[in-house]
Amino acid sequence: MAFLCIIEVLEGKIMKIAIYPGSFDPITKGHLDVLETGAEIFDKVIIAVAKNSAKHGFLTIDERVSLIREACAHLSNVEVDAFEGLTINYAKEKGATVLLRGLRAVSDFEYEMQLSQNNSALNNNIKTIFLITKPEYNFISSSSVREILLNGGDIAQFVPENVKKYLEQKFTN
Repeated sequence: MAFLCIIEVLEGKIMKIAIYPGSFDPITKGHLDVLETGAEIFDKVIIAVAKNSAKHGFLTIDERVSLIREACAHLSNVEVDAFEGLTINYAKEKGATVLLRGLRAVSDFEYEMQLSQNNSALNNNIKTIFLITKPEYNFISSSSVREILLNGGDIAQFVPENVKKYLEQKFTN
């Protein structure tokens, strides 16, 4: 398969590296599902938390990176990082030729397809692969988690346990 041709070579082994970019504010069980599937397919997945200086996040970049590291500690081939700028440039810098994107519903596809085509126009050597979340996660979004949390709802079914504990502690005090 053409999308598995990756360029980084470490100790004589060709590595298949993918970037999973996003804001992850906060990371959800749907994000984790996509990440776990990606980790099965690729030798290395870098979950890349996007810094956007124009937006004020719910959680800081450092909080997000820390929570994601803890949530995916069981995945030995996953690295967590933060970046600023174009995702396609970050992927090239990291030696990846694949971007992972998660799809929850058909409504996500139009936006993701446009993003993929823009990235392809900027660098056609980096491909986008769409992974579909399990049905039980297709309604979860970071924004809905934030809304539920801030209105006193239980977020346990939407986020990893470490994220639930952290958010409840931070926002109920």
